[in-house]
Amino acid sequence: MPKGQVEVSSFTGKPKRARADNGRIAAAKAATMTKDEWKEWQADKYDKKWPKPEYMLEKKQFVRVTDGGEGAYRDETYEIVTRWTAKTRIQYRPHAKAPGSKSHVRYEKYAAATTVGQALELGSYPIDWCYDYEHGFIKVLGGPIRDEPLDSSQIDDKSKLTEVDLVITNWYMRELSKKYGLNRLDLATNKGGAESLIVRAHRLVANREAEKYLAKAEKEGRPVAEAEVEETLSLWGFQRNAARVNVFPDGKDWVWSDNLGLTRDRHGDIHLTFATKEYPSVIKVLVQWITARLPPEADSFRFTSLNLNCNYAAKRHRDGNNFGPSAIKAFGSFEKGELSVFPNDDKSRELDRLPEEDRVVCDIKKNLCIFNGNSAHQVADFTGKRFSVVFFTASCHAKADPQDINKLRELGIPYPAPDANPHSVLSSPSGYKGAGGGPSPRPRGAVPKQLRLWPVAELDRQYGKKRPRSVPGLSDGGSSAKVLKRPAAAK
Repeated sequence: MPKGQVEVSSFTGKPKRARADNGRIAAAKAATMTKDEWKEWQADKYDKKWPKPEYMLEKKQFVRVTDGGEGAYRDETYEIVTRWTAKTRIQYRPHAKAPGSKSHVRYEKYAAATTVGQALELGSYPIDWCYDYEHGFIKVLGGPIRDEPLDSSQIDDKSKLTEVDLVITNWYMRELSKKYGLNRLDLATNKGGAESLIVRAHRLVANREAEKYLAKAEKEGRPVAEAEVEETLSLWGFQRNAARVNVFPDGKDWVWSDNLGLTRDRHGDIHLTFATKEYPSVIKVLVQWITARLPPEADSFRFTSLNLNCNYAAKRHRDGNNFGPSAIKAFGSFEKGELSVFPNDDKSRELDRLPEEDRVVCDIKKNLCIFNGNSAHQVADFTGKRFSVVFFTASCHAKADPQDINKLRELGIPYPAPDANPHSVLSSPSGYKGAGGGPSPRPRGAVPKQLRLWPVAELDRQYGKKRPRSVPGLSDGGSSAKVLKRPAAAK
């Protein structure tokens, strides 16, 4: 290349940076072994003893990164490394990196460490831990490991943090900002949300992309599409929910599940969840999808809350605090995972004594289903990636703060009136009476009046390509522009 001319990268379109020696010659001289000696340590027996994590076998989308590879690591790796403490015991694979490079010299030094704290003292940093862990160069032997990644925004007394804690939290914030194109200040979480940094990052990205989907749908004069809902859910950062004990599959003590909208906490306080205020575009995408597709016979369906679920098959249970019916739709690339409902269940029998002839199996991947969540229901096992969204009304809806009600209506949620009829869409369960104790017989394939199903393909054909209709329900309880005031007696 002529002198003075700068070579431009065909991949990035930016000038290539000239490589400097940066000590490579000195590093080659400082090598502790020859290439031939090093190759003896790369035999199959060492590879088998030091395998890569299983999740590294899964293909991921290629993303070009710069600055030494930062931003290139898997979410699983971040989740693991950010749980380590100074006293976490580790062991390094002997002579993992080839002589002749600076990384070899550094590795030979810090590979003598037996704890994460020692590794830091010997010159290894979180970016090294990620690389070495993904390549099978580190084994975790035990010692103190956190249940959740350390988040400095959740720490009151930072004087108790070790050097390892400080290094990890500062690096992790910078890494997530770079990987997801976020402002570091945006990652600062509010303690009311109890979100880890990785969850916060995913949710910010989901909200950012949801905003784009809404704008695109508006421009094209249509409601959001199912694929846009699925992508929003795939980007969403799900929390480990240990409170929904009634749905835990056997052997599990938590599930990926989040509640958006109105809720009543364990202290009886009625309010909007933290995520409702933080990620409005995510809620708008989900709400617009269903409200634009509700058929005329379900125009009176109202809701206050959304339950988002990921990758678990809920065991047979009843929802205890719902008012009126729930609507549910599953999204994702999965097989099986049908919803089974006992539409006549009026809670007069134990869950394990319900008559099987009353069970109705619903394919909620292909159908929108409205059912009584207070009646028994369960999810079949499945394979693949499965999300579901449940739209329901919290039983405390009539006692909610008017400002919260207005906020939900601004998000497009058709909030029910205080005196709404819970049986305007579905009949109440009939129970199990008679000599046999079972439901009244119905024709094969017939859907009982306590359950409704609509093929999504038909709903899309009728409503999915037209400009969204006005949201049902706003007219009977006030529009989003109307500000409700708390009654004087309730102040």
